[in-house]
Amino acid sequence: MKAATVNELKDELKHLPPAKLLELCTRLARFKKENKELLTYLLFEAHDEQGYIKSVQNDIDINFDELAKGNNLYLLKKSIRKILRSTNKYIRYTGSKTAEIQLLLYFCTKLKQSGIPITKSTALTKLYQQQLKKINTVLPVLHEDLQHDYLRELEELSI
Repeated sequence: MKAATVNELKDELKHLPPAKLLELCTRLARFKKENKELLTYLLFEAHDEQGYIKSVQNDIDINFDELAKGNNLYLLKKSIRKILRSTNKYIRYTGSKTAEIQLLLYFCTKLKQSGIPITKSTALTKLYQQQLKKINTVLPVLHEDLQHDYLRELEELSI
C-alpha cells in the first residue's frame, strides 16, 4: 500500500465532519507511542513552550543521572545516544527553532558537565561536535539578540 502525500491527506481531512476527525485522531493515537506523544504535546503543552522545555530538560537531567557510571565506554555511548534521540524527538514535536537551540545547548552542557571523557572516544567527540554544528546552522534564523546570547553559550561549550 502506498501512503498518500501530506497535501492529499490535508485536502481529504478538510472534508470530514468533526466527529469523524475525532475518531481518526483517537485511532491514530492507538497505533504508535509517538503519535500519542505528539497529540499530547499539541493538546496540552503547545501553549506553554517554556514549561515544555523545562520538562524536557528535567527528563534530560534524569537520564544523565541514570547513566551507567563506570569504565564501560560502550554503555555510556549507547546511553548518550538514547538521550539524544529522545531529545531530538521532543524537538520535532515543538517545531520551534528557539526550543531546538535551547534543548541542544542544554544537552551539550549536561554532556560536558557529566565528567564523561568525551575526547577519549571518537564517536562521542563527533556526536558532540555534530550537535554544536546543528546549533550553528539553526542560529542565523533567530533574532539578533537571541543569537548573541546563544553564541556566548556556544563558545563556552566548544572543546
